[in-house]
Amino acid sequence: MNFHLFLLSSAFVTVSGQLDKVAKEAGLLYFGTAVDNPSLNNQNYLRIARDPAEFGSLTPANGQKWSNTQASQGRFTYGSGDAIANIARQTGQQLRCHTLVWYNQLPGWDTVSSVYSRDQMQQIITAHIQNVAGHYKGRCYAWDVVNEAMEDDGRYRNNPMYRAMGVDYITHSFKVAQQTDPAAKLYYNDFNIERCCNAKINATIAMIRTVKAAGAPVHGIGMQGHSRVGMSPSKREMKETMARFSELVDEVAFTEVDIRHTKLPIGAAEREQQGKDYMEVVGACLETPKCVGITVWDFTDQYSWIPQQYPGEGEACLWDRNYNKKPAYHSIVGLLQSAASSGLRKPATPAPAAAVAVTAA
Repeated sequence: MNFHLFLLSSAFVTVSGQLDKVAKEAGLLYFGTAVDNPSLNNQNYLRIARDPAEFGSLTPANGQKWSNTQASQGRFTYGSGDAIANIARQTGQQLRCHTLVWYNQLPGWDTVSSVYSRDQMQQIITAHIQNVAGHYKGRCYAWDVVNEAMEDDGRYRNNPMYRAMGVDYITHSFKVAQQTDPAAKLYYNDFNIERCCNAKINATIAMIRTVKAAGAPVHGIGMQGHSRVGMSPSKREMKETMARFSELVDEVAFTEVDIRHTKLPIGAAEREQQGKDYMEVVGACLETPKCVGITVWDFTDQYSWIPQQYPGEGEACLWDRNYNKKPAYHSIVGLLQSAASSGLRKPATPAPAAAVAVTAA
């Protein structure tokens, strides 16, 4: 079955294959997952997460965020992030690092409760990035340098960093990240920038242009990809967005994909629709030359963030709570296999060792 026929078929059958293996055969650099620390004592979970044929890339879901790395000003701890980074080092999986500057999950000492001058904020951002990105230097394929800086209506998010420095906090963050880890791909990451073409997408493009014009490197744009079953962006809409982003940066990626059901329990029709929605994401990436990979925001419903954030919604992941693969999993594998056999893209070549260095001490 060729690639285009596969998209037109139901294709919700069990197939044999593993996500990262077939993703690479289809021409992507990786298929990855986020991993969070509460799951690390679960052997059923680890058996899947540590399998490089299933997931070629790991992202610490929370362990590298500000509140977990600098809970007290000037005191840096890396245990949570290292626990996941060390898995990637042991298994040869790529490490995709997340995130250096974000308005959320900030510790109590800093910009949440205090007002800083421009110079003070610049010093705080510099110290944080130099320490955190410096600790992981040479081990991250990519860093989400700045996360969620824009509101949905296209305004800059009025976060403490923006209040102190304006858009210059973004420019400064990217410059310091490059100085600290020159080999890492540096990304801007956000949600609701998948469906072309809304105010947030237009504002993101303008922001990236401003930051790059000021001399900062922005290598990639990450589209988080959190969506709802039956209401997800179409492949066409996502391709249009990525085409616009591709004019500005070296690569794009889906970085936090999950597609949740808005009403539970669900039936076969809802599971089939979820599979179709996941296929739209994967198909859009495959048909966009600069789209390098896809990361799901954890792979099992047991550790999904959705039920807590959106009560009454859930079952957003590719495995259920009991570690059974869902129809969506088999749909993705089948689509990737079809793309590989059709020669849609050339098989991926490994990223340069200097950019990944997952075996570095």
